Amino acid sequence: MALPPTPPAAIATGLPAGGGMALNRLAAPLLIVLVLAMMVLPLPTLLLDLLFTFNIALSVIVLLVALYALRPLEFSVFPTILLITTLLRLSLNVASTRVILLEGHTGPDAAGQVIEAFGHFLIGGNYAVGLIVFVILVVINFVVITKGAGRIAEVAARFTLDAMPGKQMAIDADLNAGLIREDEARRRRQAIAEEADFYGSMDGASKFVRGDAVAGIIIVVINILGGLAIGILQHSMSFGDALEGYVLLTIGDGLVAQIPALVISTAAGIVVSRAGSEQDLSAQFISQMFNRAPVLYITAGIIGLVGLIPGMPNLAFLAIAGAIAAAGYYADQRTRAAAAAPPPPPPARPEAAEVGWSDVVPVDMLGLEVGYRLIPLVDRTQDGELLKRIRGIRKKIAQDIGFLVPAVHIRDNLELRPNAYRVLLKGVDAGSGEVFPGMFLAINPGRVLGSVQGTATRDPAFGLPATWVEAGARDQAQSLGYTVVDAGTVVATHLSSVIQTHASELLGREETQALLDHVGRDAPRLIEDLVPKVLPLTVVQKVLQNLLADGVHIRDMRSILETLAAHAARTQDPEELTVEVRIALGRAIVQSVFAAATELPVIALDPALEQMLTQITQGVARAGEGAGLEPALAEGLLQQAASLAQAQEQGGQPAVLLVAPALRGLLSRFLRRAVPQLKVISQSEVPDNRTVRVVAVLGGRA
Repeated sequence: MALPPTPPAAIATGLPAGGGMALNRLAAPLLIVLVLAMMVLPLPTLLLDLLFTFNIALSVIVLLVALYALRPLEFSVFPTILLITTLLRLSLNVASTRVILLEGHTGPDAAGQVIEAFGHFLIGGNYAVGLIVFVILVVINFVVITKGAGRIAEVAARFTLDAMPGKQMAIDADLNAGLIREDEARRRRQAIAEEADFYGSMDGASKFVRGDAVAGIIIVVINILGGLAIGILQHSMSFGDALEGYVLLTIGDGLVAQIPALVISTAAGIVVSRAGSEQDLSAQFISQMFNRAPVLYITAGIIGLVGLIPGMPNLAFLAIAGAIAAAGYYADQRTRAAAAAPPPPPPARPEAAEVGWSDVVPVDMLGLEVGYRLIPLVDRTQDGELLKRIRGIRKKIAQDIGFLVPAVHIRDNLELRPNAYRVLLKGVDAGSGEVFPGMFLAINPGRVLGSVQGTATRDPAFGLPATWVEAGARDQAQSLGYTVVDAGTVVATHLSSVIQTHASELLGREETQALLDHVGRDAPRLIEDLVPKVLPLTVVQKVLQNLLADGVHIRDMRSILETLAAHAARTQDPEELTVEVRIALGRAIVQSVFAAATELPVIALDPALEQMLTQITQGVARAGEGAGLEPALAEGLLQQAASLAQAQEQGGQPAVLLVAPALRGLLSRFLRRAVPQLKVISQSEVPDNRTVRVVAVLGGRA
């Protein structure tokens, strides 16, 4: 039988479907409200007895949980419990103080039976003895246990923080060696962070116990002085009767609060002083203290000799010596039995699993590897800023070029330098650099007013001269005209540059199909009539890759697909179709380079060179990069093209080479790697409303 679905409102609020809130989620809020209410509202003596008993029981539970915990993190809520129990004791002190001062003149049972019992049975009704016992308990709790536990927590927190890089490296080494999986590595990193947080919280929580001890002393003094004043002045009691009655109640109240405080402080000391183990404290105590027969025999002998000295309590010493000797005998017997027992058979080796396709790890399309000092930039648990920037980069690139690039797989790599990073494209290094968290990279854009002190380097994304400067020199570098960015921005900018440069390689069949599916939501007939009826998916993918390789965005997919549909009957050659698509996108291509300028300053080809290249393209089908060119001529053209492009950029104008349509593909492939800043467009791509002005000529032999 199918179960009824859970109402959405219950899912949103976390309430059970049947209504109401789970009792375990109400426990902590109700306890806090009760604690705060006790400081304000008067409580009857019966309720005081119940709450004092609950406080004692709670302290015993905390102590037993601390004794049976195998490692400190199993009781990670202990700092919060320490705060709550401290507030509970102080609230009970306030509530009992109100009752003692109001009803203390009526007799020793004025504040309830629990306080009366502690005042009579534990200290014999002698307020002087009770006062001394109370002071001793406060000194033990405040000076010995709480101070020691706080110091242990402080040192443990410091050592844990110092050891975190080494533990992270060990986890990374196991992960890289294949000994553990990523989920196990993530769990271990979280455990390390939780351990540091726990010891830090325990260091702070110990201050609550110190304050509780001081508050207990102050409350006792106030109760005694206030009780004497109220008993003598308001109730006409003698000084002796007032002193005996109010002091006895006050000491009973103080002991009721300090004994649970001492128990919980002992639990805190046990928790922070324990190391992780597979045994609880009782098992560790017995196995490590009473499991060595020679130690027990020697101790029994020493105690027995002391017991034979005349005047010593012979019975007590000899009895203890006999008990220790018996424990040594049993420990010796256990050791001999363990040595004589046959060794256990070796565990059967598990049969090696067959190699399967699950052992073949696919190569990530995009990857980012970082050194261990850069882990905080990409760690979710530490709110790594680079993760948010990478998501922003993917969104911005999708909006700029027209398709969603694959996700970036981030991992740490111990083979890299601590501050180094590497961008991987299909498992191959596509860019690398080194950044320093906490410092800033001052990039020289070409016009600065002076120099800054720091470590000279180059911007890894664009190769501009730069300097790593301290945080204090950031404002000075900005005032001198430098572009100042932090370490995360450097890595993000470099990653964005690599993605844009290699966008054509990132557009695979899956991405192309996803792009067509996205367009098909708005233009389903266009997709159905074109792919795969007229053009196969591979041809569409190749055309889009050609456009991306030339730096042309593919956001206008409707125009691209309509152009392909119009010319698919004539040819299915991707290169010829790319030419037609570029003509259709001519306005967008020119605008992306020249913006709104009506006059286009361009570089033209020398007529003799143009004629020679035309003959080459006609003689060599699908000419490769530099196909048919003499090496000397090719080198001279590259040098001259780089010089002309640099001159255009220095003059504040885009570097554009305008050529005949038949030569655009050849020259674009020829110049793309050597002079990437030089854009090659064909004459047929220039819109009719733009005029062309030739500012330089490329040609001639070197």
